[in-house]
Amino acid sequence: MLQKNKGIDIIVEIGGLKEYQAAAEYLESVLTAEHLARIQKIKNPDVIIKIANAISMCEPDDIFVSTGSEEDGRFIRELALEKGEEAPLAMSRHTIHFDLPEEQGRIIDRTYYIANEDEKISSLANRMDRMDAIAEVRDKMVRIMQGKTMIIGFYVRGPIGSPVSNPALEITSSTYVSHSAEILYRNAYHAFDQEVERSGHFFVNVHSEGLNRPEDLPNARVFMDRSFRTTFSFNCTYAGNTLLLKKGNHRFAVDKAVYENMGNELSEHMFITGIEGPGGRVTWCTGAAPSGCGKTTTAMAGHLFVGDDLAQLWIADDGSIRSVNPECGIFGIVEDVNWEGDPQLMQVLRRQGAEVIWSNVLIDDQRVPHWVGNGEDPPDKGVNFQGDWFKGKIGSNNNPIPMSHPNSRCTVSSTALANYSDFAEDPAGVETRIITYSGRDSDTMPPVWAAKSADEGVVIGATIVSAATATEVGATGVKRAPWANAPFIPGALGDYMNAQFHFFNSPKIAEDKQPVMAGLNYFLTHEARGGTSKKLLGEKKDVKVWLAWLERKAYKDVASIETPIGKLPLFDDLKSLFKSIIDKAYPLDLYNQHFSLYIDNIVSRIDLQLEAYGKEEKIPERLFTILRKQRKELLLLRETHGPVVSPDQLLEAH
Repeated sequence: MLQKNKGIDIIVEIGGLKEYQAAAEYLESVLTAEHLARIQKIKNPDVIIKIANAISMCEPDDIFVSTGSEEDGRFIRELALEKGEEAPLAMSRHTIHFDLPEEQGRIIDRTYYIANEDEKISSLANRMDRMDAIAEVRDKMVRIMQGKTMIIGFYVRGPIGSPVSNPALEITSSTYVSHSAEILYRNAYHAFDQEVERSGHFFVNVHSEGLNRPEDLPNARVFMDRSFRTTFSFNCTYAGNTLLLKKGNHRFAVDKAVYENMGNELSEHMFITGIEGPGGRVTWCTGAAPSGCGKTTTAMAGHLFVGDDLAQLWIADDGSIRSVNPECGIFGIVEDVNWEGDPQLMQVLRRQGAEVIWSNVLIDDQRVPHWVGNGEDPPDKGVNFQGDWFKGKIGSNNNPIPMSHPNSRCTVSSTALANYSDFAEDPAGVETRIITYSGRDSDTMPPVWAAKSADEGVVIGATIVSAATATEVGATGVKRAPWANAPFIPGALGDYMNAQFHFFNSPKIAEDKQPVMAGLNYFLTHEARGGTSKKLLGEKKDVKVWLAWLERKAYKDVASIETPIGKLPLFDDLKSLFKSIIDKAYPLDLYNQHFSLYIDNIVSRIDLQLEAYGKEEKIPERLFTILRKQRKELLLLRETHGPVVSPDQLLEAH
């Protein structure tokens, strides 16, 4: 069990200011009159103590307290240009940021949970004992901001006043990080005290890029102190390692849901989108997918957009599941973003108006960004994440260097999107009737299948398998990705799974508001279904149809085929939806390719999960019961129909 405020508070130990009065007096000695006045409007003594100790530890030359005003935002943007962390582009309010070539994703091998002796952490994560962490932070972060300006920001992860929103401090010497925070999160300087009082806690994030040299990257670290909900990050710049409001604080929110509010709250790696159904009804959907597996594309496929990456869910008094987005912007992968598949986002990226921070894309001679898969004519040369680039340039591995890094990003405010919903700022959230789970699966699961029960829905989430993506430095191959949240689950997987079962089986959920839980997969290839091409068996836009079918399923407007893995769509329903939703023919042979069960592949997948979870402690037995039942039923089908079972054969079986 995780215990809050247990052990030595690292930031206070190193900063040395343990009492409010000492902290307040210290701030008076280091802040200018203007910024002291800003800090003094924050009345919570614990917040003051944390800020004072961050300053004492890092020793910046200057300190800037952001109030979230336009003037303060302009100062941060201009300082980013002056420091060279960003550079202007041809389009007004567009800038480019380059991370080091060696740091183009999350440094998972240098990311640690700080743990007390008796605390369990996820088997998929790295652990560091508290005393060792104190030594590392003391060695690397003391005086790390000398010669730099510290920027202090006050944010809330979610709409102000929402029961699942979490207030957080972002303290950094990186103007790029601070600029990104202003776009992606709600500045809550004027409401910070009330948000801390409402929630009973706040998160603390301290970061410095240090000297930002390749030789310093082996000493880069991301530490998450679960007991004191404080993150430390140093010697790195990639936003996934440094914008600690994002995945760093997401981890703390997961802890809160699992260990403080189990059965009532979830913190997930999910998009939130609204799907229009018959008669103009809007049905809200959340969906989990590992980074780099299409979350943003799927989120934008809905009619009303709320978020593309993170979601806080809870059970409301009316028996509905509600969701809010902790963020109010997009830090999205741009590879393969194009006019055909992502028209809403392309409008923002290629038309004047929105503020955009680009990262690790190609910049041509006209200061215009380009990226792989944008559907446009590529330039012959430019500058990208590794320096000067030209067509055909070969890297150290003797392979061509791509025009842009696979994990290149855009950072934009969600308000710039034409389909951004006003509901995104509602502290009551949106009523959520569809929960999806997906990965980058080229050869096994069908495009969409619905769980037959809440427990089977949890199992779909627990058994996501995905090809590794460019979001993690050094990651290769195919791996398990439980709930797409695995990199961000601090505690034991058994605890997290137990919380999922409790939540979706809660008696507080009204019977008529039970969500449809489902799997999504639009990465099937022709090769996996008897062809020779590695191209997708379908198109990106097909996801609109899979979501539309789930929307009808939520209201029992469509029937389905019962199978061992869940419920599959009927051909006639999909044929109609393809025509009405995306004006596309959907032939029977493609339907059979999509929805035939490849028994051996699925059984192998189940065996993988049984073996992996069998090594974990305290995994709920119902997971194994469900997987073994599915395996048995699949093998019986194989005995009757062979290794590939068509939808018609599945209908006959039931």
